[in-house]
Amino acid sequence: MEYTYLGRTGLKVSRLCLGTMNFGPYTSEQDAFDIMDRALDAGINFFDTANIYGGSGNRGQTEEIIGRWFAQGGGRREKVVLATKAYGDMEDETDGPNQKGGLSAYKIRRHLDHSLKRLQTDHVELYQMHHIERHAPWEEIWGVFESLVNQGKTYYIGASNFAGYHLALAQAEAEKRHFLGLVSEQHKYNLLCRLPELEVLPAAEDLGIGVIPWSPLGGGLLSGKILDPEPGSRGEQRAASLSEQERSQLEAYSKLCEELGESEPNVALAWLLANPAVTAPIIGPRTMDQLEQALKAVKIDLSDDVRDELDRIFPGPGGRAPEAYAW
Repeated sequence: MEYTYLGRTGLKVSRLCLGTMNFGPYTSEQDAFDIMDRALDAGINFFDTANIYGGSGNRGQTEEIIGRWFAQGGGRREKVVLATKAYGDMEDETDGPNQKGGLSAYKIRRHLDHSLKRLQTDHVELYQMHHIERHAPWEEIWGVFESLVNQGKTYYIGASNFAGYHLALAQAEAEKRHFLGLVSEQHKYNLLCRLPELEVLPAAEDLGIGVIPWSPLGGGLLSGKILDPEPGSRGEQRAASLSEQERSQLEAYSKLCEELGESEPNVALAWLLANPAVTAPIIGPRTMDQLEQALKAVKIDLSDDVRDELDRIFPGPGGRAPEAYAW
């Protein structure tokens, strides 16, 4: 496994981040335990979760599974750089009108305490805002995060689904307080979704914020299975709805990967890993086999010619703003 720094911090994380969203809804607890053990053995030290993971009616279930895995001991907790998130509605928490999505100081503090209890730990290395807060001022948000860092309940603060403007504004407000501010941004970014190249990636890179791409396989479209899905699978319905352009792109992509002798998911991951703004794409294996396959991606070195061909198949927005749409 290869490692890199998380943004501008001194914290080293693996180039692949283990996403846990499937644990509970689609992956049994024992299988999740096995996947996490194997990930550690393979050198993945960066695990990502969120308080809402677990599915409708079971939010918090995924954190509880991870907590029970930590409770087995064996240095599991000590070896993991753990990230979780807050923003959404937690169905079982009695916050009254504050139960809905948001990031008030009241909610951030309460939801982190609940996450720590489910995770059976006294801290998380990275605590992330799952969405931008459109009402609470940054004075309130940074005030509570500073307090949590000072208490040792978290070490670093990250964001998810922020625009480039939000990243810049958040950092400007943090600097006024002489606070480190954001160290990471989780963002939807893949070969099929390259809009972040306009502003989010340049802003993050300039500000020293590590980008952690989620949905690196485009919701399964880059998995290699969508053109020939299993009958009755979720992919079959999605395949039926592909546009002519999408089908043409995926067929060309499949042919290129076949010529390279590499799997389609791993080429998609390798393309992300080649971007200097990217810290670690989030892989979300449902099975051990999916994890084993993803581990190979860090060893793939895509040539300039291959990257040029990927640009032809999946054209981006034309570069960073404003040059992409102006002079």
